[in-house]
Amino acid sequence: MSSTVESPAAASEDRSLGRPRAAADKRRASMPRLWPFLRPHRFRLAAGVAAGLIALLTAIAIPVVTARIIDGPIAHRDFAAAVWPVLGVFLLGSLDAAATWGRRMLVAGPGSRIETDMREALYAKLQALSVGVHDTWESGQLISRLVDDLSTLRRFVVFVGPFLFINTTVYPVGLVALFLMNWQIGLVQLLVSIPVLVLCARFERRHSRASRRSQDQGGDLATTAEESAQGIRVLKAFGRGPFLTARFTEQARLLQGTQLYKARLTAALWSTVQGLPKLALVFAVGYGGYAVATGRMTLGALVAGITLASFLLLPIIWTGYLLAEFDKARTAADRYFETLDVPVDIADPAQPLALPEPLRGELRLDSVRFGFPAAGKPVLDGVSMTVRPGEMVALVGATGSGKTALLNLIPRLYDVDSGAVTIDGVDIARLRVSDLRAAVSVAFEDPVLFSASVRENVTLGKPEAGDDEVWAALGVAHAADFVEGLPWGLDTRVGEQGMSLSGGQRQRLALARAVLHARHRPGVVVLDDPLSAVDVHTEEKVQSGLRSALGCATTLVVAHRPSTAALADRVVVLAGGRIVADGPHERLLATSGLYRDLMGGPARQPAGGGQNE
Repeated sequence: MSSTVESPAAASEDRSLGRPRAAADKRRASMPRLWPFLRPHRFRLAAGVAAGLIALLTAIAIPVVTARIIDGPIAHRDFAAAVWPVLGVFLLGSLDAAATWGRRMLVAGPGSRIETDMREALYAKLQALSVGVHDTWESGQLISRLVDDLSTLRRFVVFVGPFLFINTTVYPVGLVALFLMNWQIGLVQLLVSIPVLVLCARFERRHSRASRRSQDQGGDLATTAEESAQGIRVLKAFGRGPFLTARFTEQARLLQGTQLYKARLTAALWSTVQGLPKLALVFAVGYGGYAVATGRMTLGALVAGITLASFLLLPIIWTGYLLAEFDKARTAADRYFETLDVPVDIADPAQPLALPEPLRGELRLDSVRFGFPAAGKPVLDGVSMTVRPGEMVALVGATGSGKTALLNLIPRLYDVDSGAVTIDGVDIARLRVSDLRAAVSVAFEDPVLFSASVRENVTLGKPEAGDDEVWAALGVAHAADFVEGLPWGLDTRVGEQGMSLSGGQRQRLALARAVLHARHRPGVVVLDDPLSAVDVHTEEKVQSGLRSALGCATTLVVAHRPSTAALADRVVVLAGGRIVADGPHERLLATSGLYRDLMGGPARQPAGGGQNE
């Protein structure tokens, strides 16, 4: 292959979920790791390969029988003697067709099952990984692994892999048969195969690198497309559609360049693997005609030799395509197992403890320190606090003070760097993750709704809940009225991310989900400013309903409005990752200048005199 063929994106960095690509020698171990998924279907897959071998071996046998017919009954004009050989050719052709049909039927089911099993394993792994791990990944890269890469691996299992083996087996057999008919034609066929093999080896190395780059760039393109679709309102509002279009176009052209580079590699390979073997066919026709004319070869041997030489073109020609697909499959396996190999950082302990029954819900943070991996300093630094059973505590602080980070530690969406979080005296790191999250209900400022019905979204944490329970939770969140007005009530699908609803409606549905979960097992409820998109009047109604609905649950709520903080039993003020004030709303208004600034309230002095911070 010409060394002048270079990648237009050779200098671009290969990406793997935001990390540098692993070394090539390590990645090449990915393909054998498919075996656990293939093993349950090994007999049907082996039978499919055997059927493919039978189909191609019969195709080799047919020219041999044809030569006997031409040199025997036809040459001697004994047409009666040709009946059985011709019937034999018919039977061989029928066997070829049956074996081809059988191969497809044998491998179709296992291929689909393997793809499904691998997709389920990857999806389960993604669900097991912490939010912190997901924060470092691009969604488009994950989607391309879950969909495109696994489809590539299915094609490898049912077609590419088997035919690489079948062609490697059948070609030597056909070459031997050709040698037995005429060693000169067989020798030429062998000689033209050597440069093809050398070319394929060079192609494989270059195409492997280009294939990885192409699949990673495709993941980047999918990420940009997904983000553009999800943020279409923002893009239109700020007139930034042309900017994202330019970025998408740049990524698309980068991918186009890589694809064209792959096309040039493939074109160089295919032109060679199709051109060189035809030299053997030209020699077979020319030399064979001369040999028949001079009596050195029978007509039957010539016809069989030309037929067999033509047949042997196919395994060579298909080598280029199969190698290209093999490279794609190997890259897909690399990307798949890269994701599967990411260690689960938040997992069940070896000897889990159980929460006491009945659950009281006392929440304690003891010298908690936490920082995001990319942050230069901790978000929380030595935070200690206790929330008594049934108490509502409001968290107040400026942006970046650590409020949301603190709430995310309680259901172990992240793990503390040091210190401990306990519920009823049990360190949450000693609990099964499922047990902990069954005892903690959450609602976030940015409500996440799924493309499902209202009922399915609200019952996410308690799928067995009846409609009466759902309506009761919606009532607490003051969402029942607008849900009743939807076209199909609880059965109305809210669309992707609930974008068919207003921001306040989405927040109230997410809050109803938390309420339903908390009523199922009152424990700890964490609310990250879940009503920021709701007007003050509605917020007051919802907050009042929450106090009665969650009266026995321990509640932590991020508050930005005085009305929310005033409903809490006490307020904790965070600044710089530390607790700087703690007490009832009215007292903090009188004693904490920072709190007054955050709440926008006037300075007040308590009856006994107070010291402002």
